[in-house]
Formats: sequence, C-alpha cells, structure tokens
Amino acid sequence: MNGRTITNPINSKLKPFNKDGVVIPNMSWHEISFDKKKGFGTFILSMLPGTKSSTYERPGLEEIYMLEGELIDADGTVFKKGELITFEPGTIHSHHSVKGCMLLVFIRPAKNPL
Repeated sequence: MNGRTITNPINSKLKPFNKDGVVIPNMSWHEISFDKKKGFGTFILSMLPGTKSSTYERPGLEEIYMLEGELIDADGTVFKKGELITFEPGTIHSHHSVKGCMLLVFIRPAKNPL
C-alpha cells in the first residue's frame, strides 16, 4: 500500500544522534516521522550504558515509551521497559542510562493545531 511505512524499533538502522549540529556520544537514533525544522515528530532513540543527555527544555509535549532497558531522569526517577512517560510543554530535564536503553519518542506541539 502506498503511503504506509512499517518500522520495527528493535531492528531499525540507527545513526549518531545529532542535536543542533553536535553529535552526542553513545546516543543514536532512527527518525520515523521527525521534522528537524519544526522539532516535532517520532523517533527511536538508543543510549548505550553510561550515556547522558544534555539538559533541555521541550517546547511541546514529549512522550517516551520505554522499549528496552532503564532511563534515569535528573530527579532520580527510574523509567523501565513498558512504561510511557509524558513531559508537559516547558519541562526542563535531562536523562542518563546506567544500563543502556531504547526509547520510542513522540514530540508534538504544545497546542493541537486543529
């Protein structure tokens, strides 16, 4: 069928995660429907053991579905496989992973354009 894409998160080809022109070591991703200019869409993110993200503010709604491993938020909360985490627009946070993890990330505008 035209207009349909099937993505298997576990077997997706990942490339180095490039945040605003800077590659973050040990972090890689697969863009599913991500619009870099607008900063919205869906992607798979992999963090090897010991990886840390930079601190960032999300202008829109961010949801993370934990596919594998564990992700630790800046406040010490541990997110585990199978959990869905929602960050409201304007949230400032950072994450790290001791064991490594794979995430499915959904980023949407703060307000629904409809």
